[in-house]
Amino acid sequence: MPMEKSTLDAQGLERYVTNLRPEFEHALARLVEIPTVSMDPERRGAMRAGAEAACELLRAIGAEARTIDTPGHPLVFGKIIQNPAYPTLTLYNHIDVQPADREKEGWRHDPFRFVNDGGKYSGRGTTDDKGPALTAYYGIRYALQQKIPLNFKFLWELEEEIGSPSFAGVLKAHAEEMATDSVLVSDTIWIARGRPASPYALRGVQAALLQLETGAKDVHSGLTGGAARNPIAELMDVVARCADAKSGRIKIPHFYDDVAKPTKQELESFERSGFSVAEYKRAHELKSLRSNDKTDVMRRIWTLPTFEVHGVVGGYSGRGVKTIVPQKGEIKLSMRLVPNQKPAKIFKLLQDHVRKINRDVKVIKENTLEPYMGEFSGPYADAAREAMQYGFGAKPALTREGGSIGAVVTMQKILKAPITFLGLSLPEHGYHAPNEFYDWGQAAGGVKMFARYFEIISRMR
Repeated sequence: MPMEKSTLDAQGLERYVTNLRPEFEHALARLVEIPTVSMDPERRGAMRAGAEAACELLRAIGAEARTIDTPGHPLVFGKIIQNPAYPTLTLYNHIDVQPADREKEGWRHDPFRFVNDGGKYSGRGTTDDKGPALTAYYGIRYALQQKIPLNFKFLWELEEEIGSPSFAGVLKAHAEEMATDSVLVSDTIWIARGRPASPYALRGVQAALLQLETGAKDVHSGLTGGAARNPIAELMDVVARCADAKSGRIKIPHFYDDVAKPTKQELESFERSGFSVAEYKRAHELKSLRSNDKTDVMRRIWTLPTFEVHGVVGGYSGRGVKTIVPQKGEIKLSMRLVPNQKPAKIFKLLQDHVRKINRDVKVIKENTLEPYMGEFSGPYADAAREAMQYGFGAKPALTREGGSIGAVVTMQKILKAPITFLGLSLPEHGYHAPNEFYDWGQAAGGVKMFARYFEIISRMR
């Protein structure tokens, strides 16, 4: 749709952003140094502290904010109703983070110590998702100061990194209070610095464990080798018969039956995105890929499912070689899924296939998230593109996102409102990686982007 000219005071917004920096850095430091690792049961106190810190931030801009208890970690909910006649926008972010271990992972500093290196903000959670959450928050504060006619609600989750197990229950129990006209999510990644991306789809995921036990203890390979079964070797055989490690092609029968192929318009948008294989490799520090064809790589990370092995447990993993036959082994794996694939069906296909290969292997279901498909075009997609152009001076690409956000599927089903993605993270920022960081350049442009988005959305009545 044709956009109305912005009435934002560009110079005033620039001053706001410039003056904001010390406060932004202080707030991000406080959040990062609360180790909100949702999958670590020893961090429950930190999870509660993180939720309270988030409530304090929301109250500071005039929101009614509270924590909602769940069977797991609390959910932070806030709202600012300027006028019941105004449209309502809900901002979703998560403030839980992945685990981090300085020695094992090679962090340059304590991952839960905030380090500001001239506007490069290092620490676990800086880009996933505390930095983008704060950027959107300060965009909302500016919108309120400028009296943009919009109501705001906040859903700041503390279980996203463990699959959002409590999120649906909370939304169903508080459906009336949490009703909204649209949802904004800022937890996605650009193609590259200077190449904004506005995704409209997410892959889902089905994780699983493969377990095999063949003895009561580890035994001497000289005395038993050749006769004793080796559970790790057998599990490796199972994995090799599930997927081709070199090509990535999944061998499980009927795995690809429901894959929704991208449309011609989508593929054309991908081609115009400015995606570069060389830049992609550099940002993720990858020495080589399965393919160096640009179109093939984009399809692999945005439109095709995967089968990935994340870890092998069992046997001896210290220095040198300890000549034993292990008693048991475990493979940790997941399958990223694309629109139209159903996690339950995919797990059943995996289970049946493994049973035919090796009946002794246990297949245990882990995290499950459905894929998400949003709007490729329409007023909200147009608003997102216009806002990114305003904030960063570059036309964004319409892409799919290779990752998964379980809460998005839940909000689509329960809130039944349009969902827009305005992410700020860059590939080199290191989602889930050691030495994760965020930067002031993305935050500064992001605040302007959000201000413009809110201005546009406020006119949708």
